[in-house]
Amino acid sequence: MRIILYLGKGGVGKTTVAAATALRSAELGYKTLVASTDIAHSLADSFDVALGDMPVQLSENLWAQEISVVADIFTYWDTIQNFVSGLMRGGGGVSRIVADELSAIPGMDEIVSLMHINKQATEQNFDRVIIDAAPTGETIRLLTIPDTFRWYAGHLARYERGVMKMLAPLAGRFLKAPTEVMDALFMLDKATAELRETLSDPEITSYRVVVIPEKMVVREAERAIGYLGLFNYPVDSVIINRVLPEMADIGEFFHKRREVQAKYLKLIRDNFRPLPLWEVPYYSDEVVGMSALSALARDCFGEKDPCQIYYRGLLQEIIEVDDGYLLRLPLPFVKSSEVRLRKRGDEMFITIGNFKREMILPTVLARMRATGGRLTDGVLDVRFVPQEQFETEEFAESSA
Repeated sequence: MRIILYLGKGGVGKTTVAAATALRSAELGYKTLVASTDIAHSLADSFDVALGDMPVQLSENLWAQEISVVADIFTYWDTIQNFVSGLMRGGGGVSRIVADELSAIPGMDEIVSLMHINKQATEQNFDRVIIDAAPTGETIRLLTIPDTFRWYAGHLARYERGVMKMLAPLAGRFLKAPTEVMDALFMLDKATAELRETLSDPEITSYRVVVIPEKMVVREAERAIGYLGLFNYPVDSVIINRVLPEMADIGEFFHKRREVQAKYLKLIRDNFRPLPLWEVPYYSDEVVGMSALSALARDCFGEKDPCQIYYRGLLQEIIEVDDGYLLRLPLPFVKSSEVRLRKRGDEMFITIGNFKREMILPTVLARMRATGGRLTDGVLDVRFVPQEQFETEEFAESSA
C-alpha cells in the first residue's frame, strides 16, 4: 500500500501532477485512487469529467474522488459536539448560539478528510492512493490535526475521569448518555493514533512538494519541508513544474524568463539536496484529459514507477548520552532563531513560525528536564537530563 500526498503553493500545478501520477500508476497495473482534499476542487477539471464524494472509475485501475467533509462530519462529531455544548450552557451565562459555536472541536473537518485517507490504507481497497492536497498552509494545518486532536482528547479524557463522577447526578440536564459520548471520543482518539502512524510511516506514505522556479514558491516549499520534518512526515522528492525549454531563438521576453528560471533552478538544486528532483516542462497547451496527463507523467518520471519510494531520510530518534538523552528531529530549511521549545510535564511544544507541534513525550523523557535545544545542519537536538540536577522541573522554555 502506498499513499502519496502532493502539496505546494496554490497555482503550481499540484492537481495536474497528482492526476498524472495516478494515471501512470494505473497504466502500470496498480489499482489506484486519486482524491482531492482541497475545498476548491479542481481534480474533475484536470480529467475533464464529473466527480463526486465517492470514487468514480475513470479507466482500468483508475478511480478519482473529490472528498466531501459535509457528507460525513456529523457521523463522527454530533454526539460529542452536543455534549460539550451542553456542558457550556450548564455553566450559565453562555447563550445556546455561542455554546454551539464554541463546542465545535478544533479541526473536526480536517480529521474527517484524513479519516478518508486512513480508511483506504486500513481496508486495502486500492494499491495506491494519491492525494491532491490543498495549498501548503492549509495542508500543513491539516497534517497537524492528529497531534492537536490527540492532545485535546487526552485533556478532555483526564477531565472526564476527574470530574464526571461528580457530574453524574446532574448528567441528565446535559446529555442522557455521557458514557456514550466519552466512548465515542476514546474511539476517535484510537483511530487518530492509527492515522498518525500511517501518515508518518515512510514505507506507506510519502510527501512530495510541487514547485515552479520562482522565489516565493521556492521559499514556501523550503518552509513546507521544514514543517513536515517537525511532524516527522517523510518527504521523498520535489517536482519542478513549468520549466521553460532551452531554445536558441525565443525572443527577449522568454529569454529573460529563462534567465530568471535558471537562477531559481540552481537554488532548488542546491537547497533541496539530497531529495530527488523531477522536472516537468512548460507546455504550450493545457494539460487536461487522459492523453495530456499520460504525456506529463512520462516527461516527469520517464519509464520509472512514480509511486516508488525515492528517498528515505532521517526519522525522529531518541539517543542515550552520558548525562541523559537527546531527542533528535530533522528540520531542514529552518533557522535556529525561528524555533521555540517548551516542556510541561509529559508535553513538549515545538514552535516554528506560526506552526506548533504538541508532542506527547515517552515516559523516559517526560520524567526528565529539557535543558534546551541546538539546531545544526537541519537537525534539532533537544537535550533531556535527570530531574535531580534541578530544584524545579515543571516548566522549561528556550530557543534552539
